[in-house]
Amino acid sequence: MLPSLENIALFRGIAPGDAEALLPCLKAYQKHFQKGETVLPEGAASTLMGVVLAGRAIIALGDVWGNSSVFGSVGAGQTFAEAYACTPDEPMLVSVVAAEDTTVLFLNAHALLHPCENPCAHHMTLLRNLLTVCAGKNVQLSRHIQHTTPKSIRGRLLSYFSECSKRRGSRTFTIPYNRQQLADYLGVDRSALSGELSKMQRDGLLSYRKNQFTLHSPE
Repeated sequence: MLPSLENIALFRGIAPGDAEALLPCLKAYQKHFQKGETVLPEGAASTLMGVVLAGRAIIALGDVWGNSSVFGSVGAGQTFAEAYACTPDEPMLVSVVAAEDTTVLFLNAHALLHPCENPCAHHMTLLRNLLTVCAGKNVQLSRHIQHTTPKSIRGRLLSYFSECSKRRGSRTFTIPYNRQQLADYLGVDRSALSGELSKMQRDGLLSYRKNQFTLHSPE
């Protein structure tokens, strides 16, 4: 059974019943992935974009030496691979991997960009929403660049945690990454990151338990 689409940005402004009626036109289908399973592989060219219905996936880039860089996380209601789906001649530079058991709704971007001769009234709304989603991804990329600009591990952590705190509206927040994923996202060594977190806790800058953090004002 398909979950409600009303909380998905791509379908914003479209009634749930009308959104579901659009799915056949978009050649949509659901697929479930187990934790660790590849949703879309690096190097593939595809017209498919995905919407996470349940679970969470990681966007990652690997190199020939086995190193990995995490570019972001997509949770329920969020989309991925829309830029690649709209430029199908470009192979994906990243892979999408299920961070937990995840259900994805795949949509054919070619069908979205090239509607049939009698497109429904909601097609333009979908296109506007897709543009908004793509713009939001550009903002996320800018944030990632901002967080990886500081030369020190502490500087990168403080930049990322500051943004998390501001977005949550609280000094206590939960991040979507485990330690390895956080290290990959910030482009640092995992052991060095764990050591720096311990130092920051001893310095009174923060406290944490697993992936929940609380920021403190320095005395």
